[in-house]
Amino acid sequence: MQAVLNAVLPLFGLILTGYLCGRFGVFSRAATDILNRFAVYLALPALMFLAMAKIEPGQAGQTGFSLAFGGGIAATFALGFALSRWRGRRVAQAGIEGLDASYGNVGFMGIPLCLLVFGPDSLPAAVVASLFTACALFLFAVALIEADLRGGSGFGRAAGRISFSLLRNPLFLAPLAGLAVALAGPPLPAPVDRFADLLAGAASPCALVCIGLFLAQEGVVASDAPTIGVLIGLKLLFQPAVTALLAVHVFAVPPAWSYPAVLLSALPIGSGPFTIAKLYGLKTGVTSGAILASHLISIVTVSFLVAWLG
Repeated sequence: MQAVLNAVLPLFGLILTGYLCGRFGVFSRAATDILNRFAVYLALPALMFLAMAKIEPGQAGQTGFSLAFGGGIAATFALGFALSRWRGRRVAQAGIEGLDASYGNVGFMGIPLCLLVFGPDSLPAAVVASLFTACALFLFAVALIEADLRGGSGFGRAAGRISFSLLRNPLFLAPLAGLAVALAGPPLPAPVDRFADLLAGAASPCALVCIGLFLAQEGVVASDAPTIGVLIGLKLLFQPAVTALLAVHVFAVPPAWSYPAVLLSALPIGSGPFTIAKLYGLKTGVTSGAILASHLISIVTVSFLVAWLG
């Protein structure tokens, strides 16, 4: 319980800070949009670039872990997306809800939690999980949303518009640039690494403060509660169950990797989906409400899981 509280309470503190700033008029709606754009165009791309630039071949060497963790993400995203489409949402909005259901708070909460529960040996698993979540899943969701919002009649013309839009999108370019740096071999020069690290450090705080600002300025509609409940169930229960099934019974992943896989898949919803929804002008009430509620409920669910795995 203490390990979970140590990881979760700072997140609530940042959301509460944003809420109070919005409630008392410290930040206007325009300021909230500007802060969110800073996170999307500068801080979050820097975080994704560094994650990819520093990956090592050995960190991706546990194929079973990658298949189990990635399979849990894919199954959860697909189900969240399908349920949203069944309720009549357009593809872009369904993509956000699929992202809500499968995007865990791995970087800001998962890495320190794994270190507390499993020790330094779990760090490679947490790094690979961060890459799956913040890069692969993020890139897929951005491409899906772009395809819906920028597409049109005529495959060639739509593909051209989508490609042009993606090539200007920092959330698409940053991880690709980081991967190119990793494959090139030489480490980043110290000033560049420090510059990117400073920017990356602002990503999660800015996004969490923005969530609090939105909750104060817009609130959550009562009719969104059922959707929020479904997304939380998918994230906190369905995804770790699928990951555990794949890790233990399908790919026979050793405990040093399977235990972190299950714990990392059970984390609450990260702030990434909110920044994307806000950037593209999609409905953000469900996402912000789901992020907040999932962190509250995860105090119980993750504590139980930590006690069981520990």
